[in-house]
Amino acid sequence: MAVLVGLALIAFANLTAVLASRGRIFSDVASLPAAKVGLVFGTTDRVNGRENLYFRYRIDAAVRVWKAGKLETLIVSGDNRSIYYNEPEKMKQALIERGIPADRIVCDFAGLRTLDSVVRAKEIFGATSILFISQRFQNERAIYIAQAHGMDARGFDARDVEAHAGMKTKLREIGARVKMWLDVNLLHTRPKHLGEKVSLPH
Repeated sequence: MAVLVGLALIAFANLTAVLASRGRIFSDVASLPAAKVGLVFGTTDRVNGRENLYFRYRIDAAVRVWKAGKLETLIVSGDNRSIYYNEPEKMKQALIERGIPADRIVCDFAGLRTLDSVVRAKEIFGATSILFISQRFQNERAIYIAQAHGMDARGFDARDVEAHAGMKTKLREIGARVKMWLDVNLLHTRPKHLGEKVSLPH
């Protein structure tokens, strides 16, 4: 019985993210509605000394959206665990190198997980309407979390990663969606760090 309940929860949690994001995720920049604020979810730029394609494809997607004139400000949100590991700064530098003005990029150094990045976007940076930029699996989950916190959210899909690395991520995502549902509906999880409010560029 417990196994059946567990399987039902896994299926339900994964379906809720898909349903919440239906009609709110875009892969064609031309059909994407304009937004004042976009959020790029963090990841490391290299894994075991090799280029991390999740990082490259998210930067590519953010640049496409920006150059199409669909955004006014970008938040880069990720982990900043030490002086040697700083996802937001790496993303900011990559975006600047691709032509996005530094004064339109804001770093969120406490985006330790998707929930933290989403809730902090609203409560710290004041973004009640937002465009998430990541691979579809994360956009779906982020939109579900955002809606649960009273935000108007859409997603723009970065290219996904195929082969072995992509399969490992997709398997982890199954558990991440169960945690997403529990965080929102039972645990009422809050970000690990909040702090002072930050004004976005006008």
